[in-house]
Amino acid sequence: MKTMRSYFSKAEILLWSVSVLFITVSFCIFDRESLLTLAASLIGVTSLLFNAKGNPVGQALMIVFSLLYGIISYTFSYYGEMITYLGMTMPMALFALISWLRNPYNGNKAEVKVNSIGKKEQIFMWLLTIAVTVVFYFILEHYNTANIVPGTLSVTTSFLAVYLTFRRCPTFALAYASNDIILIILWIMASCINHFKFLN
Repeated sequence: MKTMRSYFSKAEILLWSVSVLFITVSFCIFDRESLLTLAASLIGVTSLLFNAKGNPVGQALMIVFSLLYGIISYTFSYYGEMITYLGMTMPMALFALISWLRNPYNGNKAEVKVNSIGKKEQIFMWLLTIAVTVVFYFILEHYNTANIVPGTLSVTTSFLAVYLTFRRCPTFALAYASNDIILIILWIMASCINHFKFLN
């Protein structure tokens, strides 16, 4: 614990603590049953903290989070989320973990060496992102995925996030933030649908 307190700033610890408190209180008020969802949320927010520090531990936690999130998504018929996280985010997190471990900053394996991508690679990245989005849209449509539009956008933002993470580009955080917004919308929609079914 002392090492953690010295590694993270007070602001980072406060942000993580508030996030954990918010997740736990929300679970106690609205859920109280799905411990798997609680575990995934806590692992997810912790992985973001380590990723923000450029620490490979964040990628290891992302692998675990992707597995749990894939299982949860399956139970809600969010096949797009399941396929995205189990078939794309989890393998890419593994590749990113290897890449981050192989590229330490000044020999410090607790911090990755930052990389930048040129204009040609940016064009390639966006073309690849569009192709992945189109392919996944038809896959999701085939499996009658619930809330297909935000589900497809989640694929887009997830792919951008994992690509930028793998390439050690600091803008990966913006892609993950965009993905988080899409996920919030998705799960609000899921909650509303379940609430409506309960009332009927």
